[in-house]
Amino acid sequence: MERLIKIGLSILLMGCLLKMPYGYFQLVRFLSLLGFAILSYKAHQKNKQSEMFIYGALALLFQPLIKISLGRELWNIVDMIVASGLIVSLIKNKKDAKPYPD
Repeated sequence: MERLIKIGLSILLMGCLLKMPYGYFQLVRFLSLLGFAILSYKAHQKNKQSEMFIYGALALLFQPLIKISLGRELWNIVDMIVASGLIVSLIKNKKDAKPYPD
């Protein structure tokens, strides 16, 4: 499930680079809040405090209730950094995974 959330959020965030209607950005903010909150909870369950903090901070950054106005260019940079980070975490987790469960 975590893998699907990371892939989905990465795709949504990269889509923000395209010319989209305002509703798309609202949807991305809501789904990002939900996705990062779930990832934060999962990290808490695994006792990964630094990941929990990062995902929690990202959930607050993308939340749709109190908008943080950074401007389109800066939001595009933030979106690409976060999407890249999610992809890197997917690759890192795949390399760290054991080939066969114990």
